Amino acid sequence: MMSLRFACLAAIVVFPIAAQAQIPRTPDGKPDFQGVWTNASLTRLERVPEFKELVLTQTQADDWEKEAAKIAADDSAPTDPSEGAPDRGKDPEGYNYFWIDPGTRVGKVKGEYRSSWIIDPANGKVPYSPAGRAAMMKPLATFNSYDNPEERIPIERCLIGFASTGGPPMLNALYNNHHQIIQTPEAIAINVEMIHDTRIIRMQGQHNPSVVRQYLGTTVGHWDGDTLVTETQGFKQMEALRLDFGLFVYVSPDSKVTERFTLLGKDEIHYAFAVEDPVAYTQPWKGELTFRRSPDRLYEYACHEGNYSVPNILGGAREMERTGRKTVVTAPRARIDRQ
Repeated sequence: MMSLRFACLAAIVVFPIAAQAQIPRTPDGKPDFQGVWTNASLTRLERVPEFKELVLTQTQADDWEKEAAKIAADDSAPTDPSEGAPDRGKDPEGYNYFWIDPGTRVGKVKGEYRSSWIIDPANGKVPYSPAGRAAMMKPLATFNSYDNPEERIPIERCLIGFASTGGPPMLNALYNNHHQIIQTPEAIAINVEMIHDTRIIRMQGQHNPSVVRQYLGTTVGHWDGDTLVTETQGFKQMEALRLDFGLFVYVSPDSKVTERFTLLGKDEIHYAFAVEDPVAYTQPWKGELTFRRSPDRLYEYACHEGNYSVPNILGGAREMERTGRKTVVTAPRARIDRQ
């Protein structure tokens, strides 16, 4: 009897140690996050109207994936070379499916299929305040400013990714969902595939309010056991408006974003985040998603080379001025009235 009791007690003590030993560690004993990771998924930040609950059934996930596969197949069909030019005023669009890589699977977090990354509020939506919604409208003015390159949005100028891939929070997009992590005791760098944005997490650092605001903010980190905890603040105004699969998301310049990175095994990171700004939001909003280890490597993101967007946009505006025509004020394609 005593031997059985001792064996059970030993198992209770040894099991957590054995479980912790399954994750890779650096020479100083910290969880080793180094490598290339992806968060590509059909799931996105906010919940789509088709779903009411956070957790999906296997059938719901299967149906979503089948529908996505059908859309991909239809959009990958060859273009009829004899169909002629699109109707005047119709958006010819910029891509077919060959150029995008959003992922083919519904996101799983801790073994559950998810309809959104946001878990709080329960409706899966960013809880904008009236002031937050008003502030969200201001950056939209840059979509119709054609006087100089500096007025154009950052993605057109190849300055930063358009979909919060660098974050924080670090979200998935239509393509370029890979992240490479390089880790030392003093700092951790996250190199993002889109526009090769790189976040530097200063371990045990302190925020300096006088520091110039940056596109990705300034990030400090510390360890909470085996979890990497980061806090980011000081975002540029130009990075406030981000895209989430065709919908705008507003991360205010005064937001504080807290992230928690936890290795659940050598090939999976549980990534949780919370965004706070009592002026822009009615409450802090929280989410979680999964990063999966990828066998792929990151290649150069040559955005500025051959970038014809800005010259064409400004050149078109100058031509309209020369001929006495007014530039057409157009609303951005991404929706802002989704809540």
